[in-house]
Amino acid sequence: CRCCADSRRHSSILYNILRSEERAAPPAGPGPRPRRGLGQASRSCPCGSRRRVALRSPQVACKAASAVLVKTLRFVQNVPCFQELPLKEQLLLVRSCWAPLLLLGLAQDRVHLETVESAEPSMLQRILTTRRQGEQPPPRGPEPGRPHHGPHLPSTGEIQAIKGFLAKCWSLDISTKEYAYLKGTVLFNPDLPGLQCTQYIEGLQREAQQALNEHVRFIHRGDEARFAKLNVVLSLLRSINANVIAELFFRPIIGAVNMDDMLLEMLCAKL
Repeated sequence: CRCCADSRRHSSILYNILRSEERAAPPAGPGPRPRRGLGQASRSCPCGSRRRVALRSPQVACKAASAVLVKTLRFVQNVPCFQELPLKEQLLLVRSCWAPLLLLGLAQDRVHLETVESAEPSMLQRILTTRRQGEQPPPRGPEPGRPHHGPHLPSTGEIQAIKGFLAKCWSLDISTKEYAYLKGTVLFNPDLPGLQCTQYIEGLQREAQQALNEHVRFIHRGDEARFAKLNVVLSLLRSINANVIAELFFRPIIGAVNMDDMLLEMLCAKL
């Protein structure tokens, strides 16, 4: 069994992160803000959204995200309707929605992201690097607890999308029940290719949305637009790439991440 093989290989890299001591990098001092020269790009320049960004304290942020992921999968496993599905269907659902579920969990636990901008290499540096690629030894991995730099870093625009989502959730002051119904809506996605129990899963998603609507109408009677606002939260999730989440929270500490293997290991484990 692949599950057993994974568990014999070593305790999960995710659990190693959770057990490791927090080694937060010291926060950078405020420092003087650079002056804007006449030749520099204006604030509206689209280049700014493509600049690379790293976590200020990756060890702390990754540990928090890992704890939220464990908690999220524990929530999923405790949903009776999810347990009734075949294992193949469960894996398909979790592999497709782990990232939005993680973001909902980060919002619910009010995990704040502190990021720093990564220095972009100049055109001359890129040319020299390209010419001497065969002469240089392979690049070393990032030191634990320090921001890493490289082509895998998310862009400023991608980070702003994540922070915008978190800010939207916090501005709505979403309750525990509302988060649960939102997670149910995200989890039971009937549009995934390869699903066999499509109608059953579609019914579960419809029930989650109906329960959310009824809860909002009962608790927030004076706010007729709240249900629509909560659905805007779901639409914001669709614009965030799962690969960005993996690169942001897991690569800085454990390197290249195969989320499918990690999720399979966690689903087969007793969280």
